Parts: sequence; structure tokens; C-alpha cells
Amino acid sequence: MTYKALFLDIDGTTLKSDHTYPVSTKQAILEAKENGIEVFFATGRPIHEIKELADELHITSFIGFNGAYATYQDEVILNAPMNKNTVANIVHTAKENGHEFVLYTQDYNYFSSLDTASTKNFIDLFQLRRNKIYTADILDRVLGLTLINLKDDEQHLYTIDEDMHFSQVNIEGAQSCYDIIRDHYNKGEAIREVMHILGATTDDAIAFGDGMNDKEMLKTAGASFAMGNAHADLFQYAKFRTTTVDDDGVYNGLKKLGVIGTRDNV
Repeated sequence: MTYKALFLDIDGTTLKSDHTYPVSTKQAILEAKENGIEVFFATGRPIHEIKELADELHITSFIGFNGAYATYQDEVILNAPMNKNTVANIVHTAKENGHEFVLYTQDYNYFSSLDTASTKNFIDLFQLRRNKIYTADILDRVLGLTLINLKDDEQHLYTIDEDMHFSQVNIEGAQSCYDIIRDHYNKGEAIREVMHILGATTDDAIAFGDGMNDKEMLKTAGASFAMGNAHADLFQYAKFRTTTVDDDGVYNGLKKLGVIGTRDNV
């Protein structure tokens, strides 16, 4: 099988909990690129927050904001902000119920507050730097959002569009955080768009993920791997299971497919 593209989630897939990546993961990416495979980060993170990591790993193509925005070698191929009224309703409900939130645009992360314990923790966990206080004038530019301090039984407080659902963040210390995922603009649908641009099919795609925001991506890619540390509900959507991010999961998965070589020099 000849694969055309590799899609990697970041947190819990590429990055370990200490914000470092295994040496084997960088080796795997470089070897995949040498073998003619285009490598994409496919993340819930804003693209403006991952450029330094991407430079280190020689990645120049991205799916960001859980599939609302995508670039292929610096060319924008997808840009789909959320419905302005839906975002406004979510913000209103969060304020009414004492929940924190962050709205992501192409340029900044707009938080409900920058000085509460929950938002400080969130900023630290994801090492976010381009942060501002939310103002209503950015509502028509929101590409994604995360609700930060919800209890398990509080999702019902929110009225969201029929084509949206909640996805719990699969990072230790952030289990009270939930992304809003759209049915028509998610990582899986973004992969479909990317593969069309590449003149290939989704069967030619490889994907790795660990969180429920990766569900659509793993269902779509021809060869998909759930990390050993993945959310328990994610494994059913992946074609394969690999080892944890701490145990060279990306390398081992690509080696299983035969698209990279031996580990003698890792």
C-alpha cells in the first residue's frame, strides 16, 4: 500500500504530558517525508500556537481548530468559522452558569478570564501564549471553542446546533474541559478535503489520535491508530491500536504499516 499523507494529533499523540516528544516520533516523521508522505498536524489547537513545534518537526501543513481551518504547504484550503449566533449563545450560557471558556481565532485565544485557577491551568497545560480577554466583536471569527470547567452533568445546560457535539479533552488535568465539535467541519471532513487536493482518496491517509475529537479522523483515514493512552471510547473507531505516546506509539504504528524502517538508530 502506498500512502500519500500522515495526520498526527498533537497532545497525547505527538507530545507527551511534559510537552516533549519522543526522539522516535521525529525520526518517524522525517522518514515518512523522505518516503514521499506529506505530514500534517491535525489538532484542536490553534495553528498560531504550534508553529515552533512544527518547525522542529519539519511540518508545514496543518489541520487546526478541530478541522475548521487547514493549510497545505502555506496555502489555505479550508476556513470555516462557527455560526456567530451559536457562539454568542454558548458564551451567554457559560456566563450564566459560572463556566470559563476560550474562543479561538486565526490570531488569538480569547478567554472569559485570564486570572482564575481553571483558565490559568488550561493555559499552562497547553502552553498558550497569544491570549486575550473575550470581546463580542470577535464572534464572527471564531474557528473553535472550549468550555473549561464543566461538571459531567452540565452539558445539558447548553443549546448547540444539531450538527455539533461535545468532546471531552483527553489530557490529565483537563477532564473538565470540553471542545465543541461540528459534524461538517471536523478533522475527518478536513482530511477528505486535503486528500482531494492531493489527488488521492482517504484510503491513502494514515492518522494517529488519542482523544474523542479524533473520532472522525480515525474513522475517515484508510489506516488509523488509536494511541495506547487514548480515551477508552476511541479504540472502536480506529483500525489499529498502537503503543502509548511515551512508548513510541507513532513510530511503532508506522513501522507496523511498513512505511518506515527499523529502529536500530533510535
